[in-house]
Amino acid sequence: MAKLPQETTSIVLDLQARLLDTIDTAKAAEFTILEQFGQAEATIEALEQLQNITERLRNPYSRFCTLLLRIAEAQPVADADTLELLNRTMEQAQATIAGAQVSIRESKADLNLS
Repeated sequence: MAKLPQETTSIVLDLQARLLDTIDTAKAAEFTILEQFGQAEATIEALEQLQNITERLRNPYSRFCTLLLRIAEAQPVADADTLELLNRTMEQAQATIAGAQVSIRESKADLNLS
C-alpha cells in the first residue's frame, strides 16, 4: 500500500466526516420543511437548494473513497496525478462544506426554521 502522511489521512477522514454531517444537516432541513410546510410554491426554492447542496457534498465524499482506495492499492507509491487530485479534492471539500453550511442556514432562515 502506498502510504500517505498520517496528517493527510487524518484530514481526509475528518473532511469525510464533515461532509457526512453536512449532508445530514441538509437532509434534516429538507425533511423539516416538507413536514412543516409541504411542497408548496414558497418552499420549492429552498428544497431544490438543499437537494443541490446534498449533491455537491456527495461528489467529494465519493471522490475521497475512490482516491483512498486507489492510493491503498498503489505500489510502491501512488502516482503524482492521484496525489494531486487528492489535494485538490481536499481543498474543494473544505470550500464546499463552508458554502453548504451557509446555504443551509440561509434556507432555514428564509422559512423561519431554527
